[in-house]
Amino acid sequence: MPMSAKQKKEMTIEEGFSFLEESAKKLGEDEISLEESFAVYEKAMQVLKDTYKKIETVEKKVMVINENGSEEEFQ
Repeated sequence: MPMSAKQKKEMTIEEGFSFLEESAKKLGEDEISLEESFAVYEKAMQVLKDTYKKIETVEKKVMVINENGSEEEFQ
């Protein structure tokens, strides 16, 4: 399955979720070949890993202001 220009650039978290949703739909189709399903699955797993890393990075950057007015990491 050739990658489009959009898939070659780094995906945002939202694009990653959208790609994963589309991949799940493709894998559920009756017409998909075994070879194509492996390719879709492999790409989806890579996107899942990349998206998870981005979510972790965002979570680490999120800060909250406590009652004293100082910032601390969100937990």
